[in-house]
Amino acid sequence: MNEDTPTGDWTRGPGPDAVFAQFIAAGEFRIQRCESCHGHVFYPRLACSHCGSVELRWVRPSGRGVVHAVSIVHRRSEQGGPYNVVLVDLQEGPRMMGRVDGQPHDSIRIGLRVKARVGSAATGEPCVVFDAAGDADAGAGP
Repeated sequence: MNEDTPTGDWTRGPGPDAVFAQFIAAGEFRIQRCESCHGHVFYPRLACSHCGSVELRWVRPSGRGVVHAVSIVHRRSEQGGPYNVVLVDLQEGPRMMGRVDGQPHDSIRIGLRVKARVGSAATGEPCVVFDAAGDADAGAGP
């Protein structure tokens, strides 16, 4: 799949969830961008959530974002210990759920600048995760 891969005929082929999963499995984070209104869309959809157009293309986002909300889920250590869940506002506009890796949980705060990458879920499957980003990496907020 190339940089500007179209969703295709929206009535045929794999659905947008499957295409997103294919990109993630290949180690690529992609979101959709509407050719009509130029808005970015996430969660993968058949039609633009801004204008209703079905002219969506898969593009590489900057990956930069800002933590909008954070929650720490506390579990016993034998159950895997605590983990964080964040909502991140991507620079392109959409909001995603994920986790921040490589940071002590008490340092993950609203407003933390992050950068997306493809990492691994607890099950070993690929997923989008976030790393704290320095000011040079984060760029302007959303």
